[in-house]
Amino acid sequence: MAIAKHPSVVIDCPDARALANFYGELLGWEVSNEEGDWMDIRPADGSNCISFQQVDAYQAPVWPGQTIPQQMHFDVVVEDLDEAEKAVLALGASKADHQPGETFRVFLDPAGHPFCLCLS
Repeated sequence: MAIAKHPSVVIDCPDARALANFYGELLGWEVSNEEGDWMDIRPADGSNCISFQQVDAYQAPVWPGQTIPQQMHFDVVVEDLDEAEKAVLALGASKADHQPGETFRVFLDPAGHPFCLCLS
C-alpha cells in the first residue's frame, strides 16, 4: 500500500509566478494556487502537482558543470524536436550551449534550471 497518493515536486526559483506560468504553458497545466511566493500547477485531472517556491538569493544551477549542481531536471517527451524547440524558446527558455545527445535537447527554463526535450 502506498503511503502517498500523488508525488509533488517543489522547485526553488527567483519568481514563482513566472516559472509556474512557463511550465504551465509547456505542459498544458493550469496554475491552481496563487499565493505570492508559492505557486502550483496541475493537469486537468488533478493527479499531479509541481510547485514553485520563491526564494531569496536564488542561484541558478550551472549545466553541465557542478559548480552549482542542477539538483533535478525534467525530461519532457515530444514527437518533434524542432517544433518543440520553437515552442519552448517562444515561452522564454534558452537552449543550452552543451548538447550531449541526438535524441534529446537541453534547455534552460527562465530561472536557469535545465530540462530536456526528448523524442518519444
